[in-house]
Amino acid sequence: MRFDLTDLRLFCDVADEGSITAGAARSALALAAASTRIRGMEETLGAPLLIRSRQGIVPTDAGRTLLKHARALLDQSARMREELSAYAGGLSGEVRLLANTNALTEFLPEALGAFLAAHPHVSVDLEERLSDEIVGLVAEGAADVGIVAGTVDVGALDTYPFRSDRFVVVTPADHPLAGKASASFAEVLDYDIVGLDRASSLQRFLSAKAGREGRPLRLRVQLRSFDAICRMVECGVGVGIAPATTAARAARTMALGVVALADDWAIRDLTIVVRASGELRPYARELVDSLRA
Repeated sequence: MRFDLTDLRLFCDVADEGSITAGAARSALALAAASTRIRGMEETLGAPLLIRSRQGIVPTDAGRTLLKHARALLDQSARMREELSAYAGGLSGEVRLLANTNALTEFLPEALGAFLAAHPHVSVDLEERLSDEIVGLVAEGAADVGIVAGTVDVGALDTYPFRSDRFVVVTPADHPLAGKASASFAEVLDYDIVGLDRASSLQRFLSAKAGREGRPLRLRVQLRSFDAICRMVECGVGVGIAPATTAARAARTMALGVVALADDWAIRDLTIVVRASGELRPYARELVDSLRA
């Protein structure tokens, strides 16, 4: 059976993304080349590796077995590259980091900046995901390190505290909610909302919460950052939900009301998760140490 490392990386990327198109893009391959490689792997094995449907792809039993071994081989290859590169006059490596919206936008720029400045030959593959998705991907070995909401069940993963924050409601200065000490998410649903891009893990989380309330989010506009949300809220378009740190910073220069969100899930203790500290590759371990510091 002749699967090279490019085949194995592609198969992992396709399985993680649930799409050959997205997996090919992540592997930096043309779609035609990726499809040919996947088809060649199936022909070599003599069995289908993927179940294809309009909703995307999922691995077959054979595909799941391949996925488990592919992750182990790729991890071993990365370890070998990191250890041998020291003899070539410099260290090099890559760490795959998954984070939820709050960690990604509010805390990681500073924390990652310090790590990357200290490790000029290391790259970090950073991706935004929902917290429960991150736990699953780290447990499967699809990522080295994750940062998740402290409320999510992390199973057998090792955990370390990262940061604490909470979500608040930002409103125009003259909005009916602006004078309140706190408001529930159910009250927020009475108003037009300025939200994040639909691909954002936080926006998907809020949509799911609204669904459990049996009500839709009255989204007026969707933007790429919390700062942009605050600017649009100041213009009277609607209300938004943002981290308290962002809202406090924005309120110093904008005419905004900042109202505590009363729901339990609004308090965000962010947690670092890894499979097992002793099994981390050197750079992943150094990234965790840097984030904890």
